[in-house]
Amino acid sequence: MTPTSPITEADLLAWVDGELSAERAGEIEAYLATRPHEAERLEAYRAQKRELHALFDPVLDEQLPERLVAAARPPAYGRMRAVAAGLAIALLGGVAGWVLRGSADPSGQRAPATSSPIAAIDAGDFAQRAAVAHAVYSPDARRPVEVGAAQEDQLVAWLSKRMGTPMKPPHLQALGYALEGGRLLPGGRGPVAQFMYRDDAGGKLTLYVSNDVAAPGTVAPSSQGTAATAQAPGAEFRFAQEGGGVNVFYWVEGRFGYALSSSAGRDELARVATVVYRELKSGR
Repeated sequence: MTPTSPITEADLLAWVDGELSAERAGEIEAYLATRPHEAERLEAYRAQKRELHALFDPVLDEQLPERLVAAARPPAYGRMRAVAAGLAIALLGGVAGWVLRGSADPSGQRAPATSSPIAAIDAGDFAQRAAVAHAVYSPDARRPVEVGAAQEDQLVAWLSKRMGTPMKPPHLQALGYALEGGRLLPGGRGPVAQFMYRDDAGGKLTLYVSNDVAAPGTVAPSSQGTAATAQAPGAEFRFAQEGGGVNVFYWVEGRFGYALSSSAGRDELARVATVVYRELKSGR
C-alpha cells in the first residue's frame, strides 16, 4: 500500500492515540509491517498508555469529597467576610515569614531559612508518582533506562551530582534481582532518581528516590495505601496498591523518600525493602 502522503512522527503518534481515519490507520499499519523496530517502539508507547489509563481512569469515577462540594457553594455574606479575613491573615503571615526568613534567633545566631510544610509534597503523592514512573518506563523494551548497568560507575557519578548526595544503587542479586540501570526524572521540586531491576522471569522492580517528600520523619499514606509494620529502626514502611497492578512499598528517611514499585506482592516488596534499607544505611 502506497501512503497518500509521507508518514511523519506526528502520524505515528496519532495512530498510537487512535486519532486517524480508518484509511490512514491502514497506511500506518502497512508501513509498520515492514519496519519491525518502529512497530516495537510504538507498541511500547501503546503499552504505556494502557498502563496510565489503568492507573488513573478509576479516579474519574470517584465521588468528590464533601469539603470540595461545600467549597463550591456560594458563601453567605458573613462567611465571605470570614474567608476574606482568613486570606488576609494568611497573606500577612506569608509576607512576614518571607521577611523574617534567616533572621537572628534568641542566641544571636542567624537562623537558616526553612521550607514551609504547606509547600512540601506528602509521601502519599510521592508513592503515587513512583507508581506512575514504574508503569511508564518498566514496559519500555527499547530503552527502559538512560544509563545501563554496564556503566554503573557513570550512573552513580551522574545521579549523585544531580541529586546532591551519593546515589549508589543497592545490589539485590541475592534476592534474585539484577540491576538494569537507572534514569533521572523530574520531581515536584527537584530531580528524582529511578533504578530499575529485573528478575529471572523478566519482571521489573524499580527503586524511586526523591528529596521533595514531606518534612523529615513524617509519612502520609496514599489514598489507597495501608500502614505496614515498621521493619527497621528509624523508618516506618508503608504499602500502597496504586492501580494497574502496581504495588508500592515506601518509607521516608531524613529528607529523602524511597519507594519500591513492582507487580510483586506485599510480602515480597517488604523483603526487598528491608535489604534496600539496610544497604542504604550502611552506605554500601
